[in-house]
Amino acid sequence: MTEPSREIELQTQNAVDVLPPSEAVATKKDGDTTKKNWNLDPIQRAMGQLGWWHILVCAVVFPLKFPVAWHQMSTIFLGPSVNYTCASDPTLEPCDEACTSWSYDNSTFSTTITSEWDLVCTKGNLVKLAQTIFMFGILVGGVLFGSLADKYGRRPPLVIAVLIQLVAGVGAAVIGSFWVFVVLRFLSAVATGGTMVTSFVLVMEIIGPKWRELFSVLYQIPFNLGHLTLAGFAYFLREWRQLQFALSIFSVLMVSYYWLVPESPRYLFTSGNVDGAVTVLETAAKRNKLPTETIRTDIELYAKEKSRNASASDSKGNVLDLFRTPNMRAKTLYMCFNWFVCGLAFFGVAQYVGHAGGDIYTNVAVSAALELPGTLLCIYLMKAYGRKKTLIFSNTLTGISMLAIAFVPPSASVLNVGLASVGLVGMSISFPTVYLYAGELFPTVVRNVGIGTASMIARFGSMIAPFVAGFGSIAYWLPPCIFGATPLLGAFFVFFLPETQGHPLPETLEDGENFGKRHKPDGPASVENGKH
Repeated sequence: MTEPSREIELQTQNAVDVLPPSEAVATKKDGDTTKKNWNLDPIQRAMGQLGWWHILVCAVVFPLKFPVAWHQMSTIFLGPSVNYTCASDPTLEPCDEACTSWSYDNSTFSTTITSEWDLVCTKGNLVKLAQTIFMFGILVGGVLFGSLADKYGRRPPLVIAVLIQLVAGVGAAVIGSFWVFVVLRFLSAVATGGTMVTSFVLVMEIIGPKWRELFSVLYQIPFNLGHLTLAGFAYFLREWRQLQFALSIFSVLMVSYYWLVPESPRYLFTSGNVDGAVTVLETAAKRNKLPTETIRTDIELYAKEKSRNASASDSKGNVLDLFRTPNMRAKTLYMCFNWFVCGLAFFGVAQYVGHAGGDIYTNVAVSAALELPGTLLCIYLMKAYGRKKTLIFSNTLTGISMLAIAFVPPSASVLNVGLASVGLVGMSISFPTVYLYAGELFPTVVRNVGIGTASMIARFGSMIAPFVAGFGSIAYWLPPCIFGATPLLGAFFVFFLPETQGHPLPETLEDGENFGKRHKPDGPASVENGKH
């Protein structure tokens, strides 16, 4: 999920924020009916809001989310908890200082990084540390490749990220040192973060505003499927090196993206390459059966208009602007906490399932399978009930289901896994919701930095998730209590956020401060009347 990612991603927002989608306006001309989306900018009008060209590009790009899920979730099978005894002296306790070697139960896993490098006793936290470093790599990759994508385009950094993901991932499967493994996994994570941000930006830049909400959620489905298929890979590949290699070699196919994926026409336009933008737009228009005759003229005129207005539109905010005024500061803190909840609870609960007892392959497969209907349900809920009620519902669902585990005995593994799976369903609804909610809540001048900041906070949540999941060694009820209490606190904070569905996007810092602000009865009306 993810996502994700995307550190983010709303580098797209300034690039793709266009006027609200209009209904097609029918005009009679020479007896023929011509339909025009008058409120779309010339770039979107040229390629259309959604057509076969868009679908083909998405069909190529969406599979990138499979390795995103595989690499982020693979620690469940690469470094699981395994039973062990002292091999050097069977009469000693396994973690006795005099014990120098260990024997591992290989009935479920043939080999793991835990058993190969003796990551037990005093080294027991190294597996969790490795996953935390991996999640930090996702954060670094999003920031790094987000900057590269702004400077060099979407396609070149995407292909470079795929190559790094391939080489580092395969390398991690063959090396003999734990710390080299950690470094290569970190590089793989940086690349994974890069594929997340560049692919999402590309998709959001070509899809029309009428369909962008839907596709921002559909983009998450390959992640759900990747999580599901991971259990299948792990079931048949019980040696960790074979599993790591299989999950990484898939990226070979994606090297072809250099030839298959077009550059974003919006990036080409904003970087001054009008000819390149026109070429891509004409290709898209032909595939979508749209007229091409006026594309060059329209784009050149649009470029001149943008050039004239450049000084007025170049005003950008910074991270401090999110906290300067009281209402904006409160909304930023509430939203960032909910991103933290998503990072902590989604990845934490997913790893907790691996510790919940019973058959680990079945547990992961069932919990992952339930994420898919949760993601699809998110589409309906956000349209029918808005962002605010959807996020409150999904966080509450996760919170209650996880807290319930604290009252279930550890031996009831089926019930524990079932409740944790319900918790994952909630998070599979929350994650896509916060992406869209935040994009509509932050004003245009700080939208990039606002979502980038929130996304980084989510990564910090995912970085501490492995350690929280491991608190079960202290008390079995401790991880589910933490994974349950934080979403409930997040749901409480959402009550203080305004609903954004159906409202114009705030543009200025003043708009952002006034949006959703409660005023005294004799005070001035806020933007959208401050409706909650």
